[in-house]
Amino acid sequence: MRILTFANHKGGVGKTTSTLAVAQQLAHRGHRVLLLDCDPQHNLTMSFPVQVVSHLGHVIQGEKTLRQILLKVGPNLALAPAALELTQLEKVLGQQPAYQFFLRDQLEDVAAEFDYCLIDTPPALTSLTYGALVASDAVFIPTQPEFFGYEGLNTLLEAVRVMAKNFNQKLKVGGLFLTKYSPSYRFGMHHDVVEVMRDNPVMAPLLMATSIRQNGKLAEAQIEKQDLYSYAPESAGAQDYEELTTEMLARL
Repeated sequence: MRILTFANHKGGVGKTTSTLAVAQQLAHRGHRVLLLDCDPQHNLTMSFPVQVVSHLGHVIQGEKTLRQILLKVGPNLALAPAALELTQLEKVLGQQPAYQFFLRDQLEDVAAEFDYCLIDTPPALTSLTYGALVASDAVFIPTQPEFFGYEGLNTLLEAVRVMAKNFNQKLKVGGLFLTKYSPSYRFGMHHDVVEVMRDNPVMAPLLMATSIRQNGKLAEAQIEKQDLYSYAPESAGAQDYEELTTEMLARL
């Protein structure tokens, strides 16, 4: 099982949307996919018409195993749901010895049943974010081409470097991709930030060719709790995430 984390400690950059859309695309390609919602806001969980009885918080408390909370949410697609209780429970997790290995150990138990696990993380560097990085093969970073978002990338990249050095030597940054952006948009400031990123010797090799354009169908599909590629298969969002998935797989 390949484990991929989507992370950015800035909110509103399309992290959950990207996790969901790539997972659905992988499932449409016939891969067995596990979605792991590590964000207390649980927007990923709310993207499915499911009733959540047990969630990741129960695993942290030792009441359930990861296997016991899994929900089937589509063909080739399963979900380990989150809930608001994670806000406090992730702090409890951070006080436990070797908390960094919590997700890795839980995922080992179900690894044979899936081809990919995609992890949605909180918009902050929390114990669950660090746990996701330690468990992962690669982290993909969605970002918008804005100044403050660019400045925050350095903090995240440093966190990945530290986790790779101390806890998970196989971890790499799979790529950095732009959301709500197209080279054709008339936002000069956004283009300026993209150029700064391309001139940065650390970020330039990480910047992916595929960018995700603004598209209302992405939010609509989530609100309607529908699979993007069934709800709006011809939309710009579906096209962009199909291309992004192909590029991600090529980078692994």
